[in-house]
Amino acid sequence: MNTALYIARRYLFAKKSTNAINIISTISVLGVFVGSAALIIILSIFNGFEEMVLKMFNTVTPELVISPAKGKTFDPRGAIFDGIRKDPRIYSYTEVLSENALLRYNEKQSVGLVKGVSKDYLKNKDLDSITVQGKFLLHNSNGPQAVLGSALQNYLMVNPNDPFTPLQIFSPKRGISTSSVNPTDDFMNLSIPVSGIFEVQRDFDNVAIVPLAFARELLQQDINVSAIELDLIKSDNADRLKTELQQQLGPGFEVKDRIEQNKALYNILGTEKWAVYIILTFILIIAIFNIIGSLTMLVIDKLKDIAILSSLGAGKKLIKRIFLFEGMMITLAGCIFGLFVGLIFCLLQQKFGMISMSSDNITIGNAYPVSLRWQDFVLVFVTVSAFSFMASALSSNLSVKNINNLNQDL
Repeated sequence: MNTALYIARRYLFAKKSTNAINIISTISVLGVFVGSAALIIILSIFNGFEEMVLKMFNTVTPELVISPAKGKTFDPRGAIFDGIRKDPRIYSYTEVLSENALLRYNEKQSVGLVKGVSKDYLKNKDLDSITVQGKFLLHNSNGPQAVLGSALQNYLMVNPNDPFTPLQIFSPKRGISTSSVNPTDDFMNLSIPVSGIFEVQRDFDNVAIVPLAFARELLQQDINVSAIELDLIKSDNADRLKTELQQQLGPGFEVKDRIEQNKALYNILGTEKWAVYIILTFILIIAIFNIIGSLTMLVIDKLKDIAILSSLGAGKKLIKRIFLFEGMMITLAGCIFGLFVGLIFCLLQQKFGMISMSSDNITIGNAYPVSLRWQDFVLVFVTVSAFSFMASALSSNLSVKNINNLNQDL
């Protein structure tokens, strides 16, 4: 066995002449234990929130979207688009025509995005999970239907259960350069019943989803579309298919994956997690550097042992390694125990949902979500190990200085 490690292990469990050394060492272990457990629990909860939010966003965000590099619309006809539609990797091929318009319901009105979608849009089996009122229907026996986001519904006070009050949508007519005597003549005005309300997030909830044919009539656009949304049979093929499509379509089009469609969201989620990690790491550093105090007192307590080891031929490097290993064992013991307790807590939270959020939030469930990732355990362990090494190295250097002072006294 390594001599320095053997002596450090004996010092760790040996009785000290001063009880304060044991107390300070115990406090150091508890500090690292609490910090490590808290860090892994918080990171796992952030992982859970991230997966939950992305799952909700991915319900209305396609895996790939094709849009024009310049302008608002493009012609979706041609051999390339026919080939994309028939590609066996494609699960749904949705043509989208969207534009801002004025929406009115009874006496209230608001500006919102009108999004016309083709029938493949309803292949998304998760649409029912975001529907909070009515049903997610775009057609029934009475004709086209609209589904509104909750932000529009709250502002316009739309009642999806009232079939006698349709939603009115106004959009400027194309090709009109001068205003008519009657301003309403400058706008297309169509009415459509509301079948349901969906809720994801404020940026998505200011949308009225309507059938593509209805949007074409409203926007007077017979051929062009704003985008083509693609969902795949296997999500693993998204990156490869994106590269292929970009090469086929050329610089006139943009092909974006989910991360590129929601850059702000992914940046916020990543930034928040790292911010919390940095804050908790500073707290953990304070706990780790408490080890300097306990090792300093241990050095003073073991000065006679150090003198004996020196007289037996032990060099300064060996003595430094003894106290380096001592500090590392103290902090890593707290870290490993903390990671274990954090793991147990996360598993219990996943299974039993011991800690609940406000029951007023009906869209994300009651229990705090937790998602365990092995990378977080490695990150916490490496973080503790790095700062533990730094603190222990400082203390071991102090032991050498004490040896020098002892030798001078002798």
